[in-house]
Amino acid sequence: MGFRCARLGGGAMDGETFLTWMRGMLVKELKPGDVVVMDNLPAHKGPRARTLIEAAGANLVFLPPYSPDFNPIEKAFFKLKALLRKAAGRTVDDLYQAVASAIDAITPAECVNYFQACGYDLD
Repeated sequence: MGFRCARLGGGAMDGETFLTWMRGMLVKELKPGDVVVMDNLPAHKGPRARTLIEAAGANLVFLPPYSPDFNPIEKAFFKLKALLRKAAGRTVDDLYQAVASAIDAITPAECVNYFQACGYDLD
């Protein structure tokens, strides 16, 4: 799988939900030297998020404000949306299954390509 720690759920991502996800999933996957790139969602900006990431030995980097050209997730969202249109789920359960399948369809090699297309040097 190219994505790790995906979260699928209803409702908006608020600060507490984000921190719960970080504690329960993200920080368990981080290794020293990893880099976590986040956009400027207010939930991402709290000091507790930085503390959790840095305690795992990873580095936190924020994208410039409104910078979809530098955000690899935008490339992944493009593919996810295409796969969801193709799946054409008509119920909530179908949609959840289609999202889970679409996330699983993105490979590690594609993730590398998304980062490189956004100008990140991965070497």
